[in-house]
Parts: sequence; structure tokens; C-alpha cells
Amino acid sequence: MRRIKLPFAGGLEVEFTDRGRAIKQVEEFAERGTRYPVVVFGPEGCGKTAWLKQATELLRELGFETLYVNPLHKDIIPYTDIKEAAQRLLEAVGEAIGVAQLKLATLVTLTVRELLSKWRRGRVAVLVDDVFQAIGLEKVEMYVKELLGLIEYPPESYEKIVVIVATSEGVTRWRIGRHRWAKIMPMWNMPREGFEELYERLPGLKPPFEDVWRLTGGNPDMLARLYQANWDVDELIAQLIKMKKLRDLARKWGSYLREVVENPDNVGEEGYPEELKEELISENLIVYDMYDRDLKLWIDEPPPEMDLELGIGRDVAWQTPIHREAVRRAITQC
Repeated sequence: MRRIKLPFAGGLEVEFTDRGRAIKQVEEFAERGTRYPVVVFGPEGCGKTAWLKQATELLRELGFETLYVNPLHKDIIPYTDIKEAAQRLLEAVGEAIGVAQLKLATLVTLTVRELLSKWRRGRVAVLVDDVFQAIGLEKVEMYVKELLGLIEYPPESYEKIVVIVATSEGVTRWRIGRHRWAKIMPMWNMPREGFEELYERLPGLKPPFEDVWRLTGGNPDMLARLYQANWDVDELIAQLIKMKKLRDLARKWGSYLREVVENPDNVGEEGYPEELKEELISENLIVYDMYDRDLKLWIDEPPPEMDLELGIGRDVAWQTPIHREAVRRAITQC
């Protein structure tokens, strides 16, 4: 498999790193097809997009007509011999923000139907990234049902179809989970060994790996942000406090948040406000109701059962240790 190169930070490109088990799972999807759309959720910046783009390359090599689309960022990779289908998507990319995002999301299902109709070998894969943010939460369930319709009611018979959707939206999994329209699987931040390999590829002076690991918990986007900030942790935390409006959150929930900072599982305990939990989920600060650490349930490697140093509880986890530290600092500033 050809390993793709991905933009990292400051003009630096890095080769796709690790995620060996996740790539093996794509091979398994290709071998048997996906009976339901596979919806993959996980922390922001944990590497879902990188994995999907590498999966796009792998599926192409396995003989699939393959389509990767990110409507939110107007990013497409059309590996197809049906030129008019690819051209239609490329034209939509050039349209105005907002219009293009919704149009691309709609064109995904139409394009896959066309591929199924015209591709004689009948092996089609569609990988959709950040689509729920592009279309809005109120349309999530119907969009997943449309993708399921591609599998259950195709315009022509097919040999194999693979449908994977990735999201960082914390609330979408419960909307989708109300129906039997998808297989929902979590992905966590990178395992330590693979993350260290990525860290070693970064040029220049850098803090010791152990310090970086304790700050990021294996999140490649947080590593990129630290690298871009010249390893200035205070700058990154200040950005996060501003971006997530954490001072407002701390003023509202300070006494509860102090305990959640120490152990994220506390947010699910009796007596803690439901509204606090909902705000932490909607702001992508925590992952709530973590799956059992059974390998079969996860894309790639699951997190440890509990690691409070990294902000990981049994049932709840901070998306990264830096998220937790930003909340801790916001509390002290109020």
C-alpha cells in the first residue's frame, strides 16, 4: 500500500503513520463489504481524516471505484473512471461556502448511485468526512438512512460496497443510535508507539517525548498545534480557552468542573447537572459513555481502561489532556 503524505503544520508534510490495526480493518471491510454504513466518531484531531484518506488509497488499490468527500472543507478525492461523476463533484467545490457544502453532501449519494449503475465490476467505496457538521444535526438521521439505502436498494447489483462516515460531533452518535441504520464505532487518539514515530519525524528541537505524550494523549492535531506554536503550551491553552469560551463555562459550572477535572467519570454521577454534561459533549471537550475496551468495538486500538493522568476515566474521557488543562486554567481565572 502506498502511504500518502498529509499536511501537518507550518508547510510540513508527514507520511501516514501507524494505525496498522485500523488499516487492517479497512481490508476486512473491503473483503466482505459493509452491511450498514460504518459511522466512526472520536476526539477532534485524533486522526480520522488521515485514516479515511489512507483508506481511500487502499481501497483504490483493491479495485474499488472510490470516493472520498469532505463537504465541510470542500475536499474530494475521486478515484473513478466515470469522469462525469468526478467532474460534477469538482464543479460543486467551486461554489459558494454553504451552498457547496450542502450540494456536495447531496451529490455523494447521487454519485454513488451512478457509480453502482455504470461500474461493471461492482466494487464501490464511499468515505464521507465531517458531513454532519456540513448538513446540520437535524438532517443527520435521514442522511445516514440515505447511505443505508445505497447498500440495501442499489440501482444495480454490486459485488461489494464499503460506506464509512467519520464525525467529531459528540451528539450525533445518539441520534443515529436510535435507529438500526448504522454500525457506530469509536476511534481514539493514536497509540503511544505510533504517536512516538510521528513525533520523531518532526524536525528541530522539541520537548522530551514523555512531556508531549502527557500533554496530547496521542492526539496528532494537538501535536501539530504545539509544533506550530513552537512548543508554547501556554499559548495553545490560551487559544483553547478563547475558542471554546471556557471562562463562561467555568463561571457557570466551576464547583462541578473542579471535580470533573480530577476525574471525568464524575460528570456522570448522580447529582451532577445534565446540562453540564451536554455542554461538555457539544463543545467536544469530553467523550461520554465510552465503549468497553473490547477490540472488536473499536477502530484501531482502544484507550486504556483508566488513566487519570491523561484524563481518561472508565466511562468518560477528556478529548486530550490539554482540553482538561485548559478547563482547569479557566477555573483559576474566574
